[in-house]
Amino acid sequence: MILERNLRKLIKDSIKKYPVVGLIGCRQVGKTTLAGVLKKDFGKRVVYLDLELPSDLAKLQDAELYLTQFTDSLVIIDEIQRMPSLFPVIRALVDKKRVGGRFLILGSASPHLIKQASETLAGRIIYHELTPLTIAETGDSGINKLWLRGGFPDSYLSENDEESFTWREAFIQTYLERDLPQLGIRVPSTQLRRFWTMLAHLHGQLWNASQIAKGLSLSAPTIKHYADILEETFIVRQLPPFHSNIKKRLVKSHKIYIRDSGLLHSLLNIRKLNDLQGHPVSGNSWEGFVIEQVIGALPANTSVYFYKTSAGAEIDMLFFDSKNQPVALEIKYSLSPKIEKGFWIAYDDLACKKGFVVYPGEESYPLGRGVFTLPLKQVGRLVEEF
Repeated sequence: MILERNLRKLIKDSIKKYPVVGLIGCRQVGKTTLAGVLKKDFGKRVVYLDLELPSDLAKLQDAELYLTQFTDSLVIIDEIQRMPSLFPVIRALVDKKRVGGRFLILGSASPHLIKQASETLAGRIIYHELTPLTIAETGDSGINKLWLRGGFPDSYLSENDEESFTWREAFIQTYLERDLPQLGIRVPSTQLRRFWTMLAHLHGQLWNASQIAKGLSLSAPTIKHYADILEETFIVRQLPPFHSNIKKRLVKSHKIYIRDSGLLHSLLNIRKLNDLQGHPVSGNSWEGFVIEQVIGALPANTSVYFYKTSAGAEIDMLFFDSKNQPVALEIKYSLSPKIEKGFWIAYDDLACKKGFVVYPGEESYPLGRGVFTLPLKQVGRLVEEF
């Protein structure tokens, strides 16, 4: 079963406008499958190269000679991070004929991690990130399934929860033992697995590198390096605090989240929905899950934050609308959500006029002062703020 990805139309439009389009995202998130769909969309004028295949790697031993044959074709290059030497060649070919639809490159690491991409193709490339599946793609009837299993297609579409759990365990092992070394990251897999598991236990909490370093007998800079690796390979999200000019003692640490809820649950050995709903991490797990759904619904590159003061004022998630006005989001795993005093204090601190309490219920209703409940299945409504 292949689910329709919302990014398909956006990428098709970008291919028509830009010489190079970068499709980035975590391994196994569906980039290759989406590229196959796009290949059909563009018909016969498509050349596809998978750099995990020795035969395709051999074709690019003289990359300029090979790629020059396809000046009128869309060349799709999968797993581009395996051959960073291609970027200068692509730049030179694009500069000779600067039209839309020359290259679609797929990568499993951020442009910053693949440094040659951001430096060499500046001004010639647009990036799109393919995230794990979202509610908009799976349908709102399977929210609990998506929350438990996460959004990796093979995990979500597994026959049952146990097969899904087994797939995620294999993914974690492969990621640590093969995928990271292919990116040139030399970190002992057992050490990084311990760190990753510790992050799962701290999911949704404030980042404290010194505390984690002490627990693992490592230095704080090493811990920060590990966190950056996981962030730049789309495993972890470090949600930044919002800093304003108000005279408050603001929290300056990031919050840390495992981006895919299914991977979080595997690291915590949570296999069934009943186990999840009774687990102490359920509230924080739901918060991280909702944050990813909200970010997926908002326009690309929307900056999101949380807000917290030392006095206890707190907003789970904050973004700014098209008029640069703050929109506050509170996240509750409850069918009868109640707003605490700390939210209202933060709401006043930032002079908010609009807010939502995202929850697993069915109805949207006012809670006062411009704040409404927002069922998670209706999270796409947030785009109306832009």
